[in-house]
Amino acid sequence: MDESAGVAYRIEDLAHLSGATVRTIRAYQDRGLLPRPERRGRANVYADTHLTRLRQIAGLLDRGYTLSSIKELLEAWDAGRGLGGVLGLVAEVEGPWTDEEAVRISRAELDERFGGEPDETAVAEAVELGVLERIPGQEDVFLVPSPQELSVAAELYDAGVPLAAIGGHLRELRGQVEHIASRFLEFTTEHVFARWLGPHPPSGRDTAEAAELVRRLRPMARQTVDAELARAMRLFAQRHLRRHLFADESVGPVDETRTVALPASTMTAVEALVGHAGAAEFVAMATERELCARRMDTLAASHANGDKVDELPPRAK
Repeated sequence: MDESAGVAYRIEDLAHLSGATVRTIRAYQDRGLLPRPERRGRANVYADTHLTRLRQIAGLLDRGYTLSSIKELLEAWDAGRGLGGVLGLVAEVEGPWTDEEAVRISRAELDERFGGEPDETAVAEAVELGVLERIPGQEDVFLVPSPQELSVAAELYDAGVPLAAIGGHLRELRGQVEHIASRFLEFTTEHVFARWLGPHPPSGRDTAEAAELVRRLRPMARQTVDAELARAMRLFAQRHLRRHLFADESVGPVDETRTVALPASTMTAVEALVGHAGAAEFVAMATERELCARRMDTLAASHANGDKVDELPPRAK
């Protein structure tokens, strides 16, 4: 060790400056988190690099990292990837993926929002699902990670949906959403992040670029799902409206099918959009949507004219 590179410390001095105990420093050395000191005669001598490393470890522990994950991060840094870039990428991935802020709710407030009567089973299920989180030492207060999710549950309950059904619906929905998230991650990994996943570790610049891309792509997943959910809800709401309000106008049994000849170019275009397997369903759904839209136009026109319309408007003929 070159003394000109920095001050030499005894282990007691290093412990005092870093805030760690002598025992902790030695434990970090045994686990490979801290480089071994230089041996000078009968004494071990530490340098500024050891003090810097101890402060980095303390900072990572404060951020919630385990010693095992800290070791991986530090090894990445030692391999030349740059701790700042690695930490930036980890922070982007592990950080919040929503603008929502967690709030606290008392047990009394919770009971009031859901009928006013305590329901231990429902509370236990909400905790299991992560809708509520218990706070150590506070039995009558919960943390709500997503206030929006709790508000939706309260609205559904007020509309008459039993709590057990709400929990079951959330479990089913969560499985489907996790599948969507997994597919989005696979898609972006294949087309965006693959260049950083080669045999050689990425540099600090590479990890910084990857972190910036994660920051840019993060809202895209939510925006895409929002747009597709809105489209699907409108489509299926129209189908349900026609099926339940105009059931008496159906021309035959629901499961009856007919063969209709369509131009090859039309089917080619449909299959390009949804694939061969979904082409028939797509055509049927598009037809239902158009019929429903025209019938709704008829109802609106009849109301505006004060007439009882028994047939579709001219564009349907």
